[in-house]
Amino acid sequence: MKRVVVTGVGLISALGVGTEATWEKLISGETGIDTLTSYDTTDMPVKIAGEVKGFDPESFGIEKKELKKLSRNTQFAIAASKMALEDAKLKIDETNANETGLIISSGIGGMEIFEEQLKVMFEKGVKRISPFTIPAMIANMSSGTTAIYLGAKGPNKTIVTACASGTHSVGEGMELIRHGRAKVMIVGGTEACITAFGMNSFANMKALSTRNDSPKTASRPFSADRDGFVMGEGAGVLILEELEYALERGAKIYAELVGFGESCDAHHITAPVETGEGAIRAMKIALEDAKIALEDVTYINAHGTSTPANDVIETRAIKSLFGAHAYNLYVSSTKGATGHGLGAAGGIEAAILAKTIETGIIPPTLNLENPDTECDLNYVANKSIKTDVRVAMSNSLGFGGHNSVIVMKKFEK
Repeated sequence: MKRVVVTGVGLISALGVGTEATWEKLISGETGIDTLTSYDTTDMPVKIAGEVKGFDPESFGIEKKELKKLSRNTQFAIAASKMALEDAKLKIDETNANETGLIISSGIGGMEIFEEQLKVMFEKGVKRISPFTIPAMIANMSSGTTAIYLGAKGPNKTIVTACASGTHSVGEGMELIRHGRAKVMIVGGTEACITAFGMNSFANMKALSTRNDSPKTASRPFSADRDGFVMGEGAGVLILEELEYALERGAKIYAELVGFGESCDAHHITAPVETGEGAIRAMKIALEDAKIALEDVTYINAHGTSTPANDVIETRAIKSLFGAHAYNLYVSSTKGATGHGLGAAGGIEAAILAKTIETGIIPPTLNLENPDTECDLNYVANKSIKTDVRVAMSNSLGFGGHNSVIVMKKFEK
């Protein structure tokens, strides 16, 4: 099988528009979570989120007249993909278009389009529904429309596995290159469902934090007093290349992508299985795929949502698989800084994983002042750590029992 490397990264998050803007704030211990500004939250139970601020789609070549045809999450996908291609110094043209594919996934899709047009229908009648509603709203347009903007004619799809979508996309992109079906894959996740309908739907599930009086400390993964996740938005996109192709063109290599594991809890529509069995299997499969021994793993970017169930069960799964080595691992959740980006989360966190291996800087878990007694690993509390990271993995665990895990390692010829 072909070897696969990461050569470009594009990030849009609540921390900033751009990879370096996000990364510098992340490792400095800043958070992008704040009081909601995009709609009126009066009389609503949740008034906080990780909103992307200062995003200008026209600066990424999206014409103003096209905006009504593109959901916000698709705009993020186009912009982050362009960033990643620029970072990789890769141009798509007639020589490589057919061998360049794209998988940018979303857990929900164009939520704001659905919300807006449903309101139009009820207030103005069915004939006033925009003809652009369906192509703007459906989840696969994050991949389909981005390919149109970039001219990527290779394999193209969107994977919808809730919060595991972005990580599934990275893993599937790797498999396509491994098996010779593409030389380049543009992969990741995107999401933008900080809307009144989206937020209140999650709030009514009791999934979101209601710590409205202290937004910057509301997301507190692995803490005893965590009360739910904080919604985020944005996109994380990686350029994956067949190693030989990357070397031929002299590409910068962040890391080698070496493992992918996936499983299903087959247990409950939203709750993870108490033992963490599904997550254990996905991590084990990913490490076996990578041919990496447990003791060689340095860092895990955890799913770490700040919900009562996830954090203790994911910790349980890590301890069960890694045994004594679990206490030698660095484990952190970056959602205290970015919020939980749902389908974007795995893409954002895969990009963070690549940057962690490149720089040797492990980003912190924010707001960890009072750890849950069952969460007793080294979560890199509140301050980033500088160390040599040779092997790292990222976990994503989604509603529906979907589990996906990727493994990266430092590139060596």
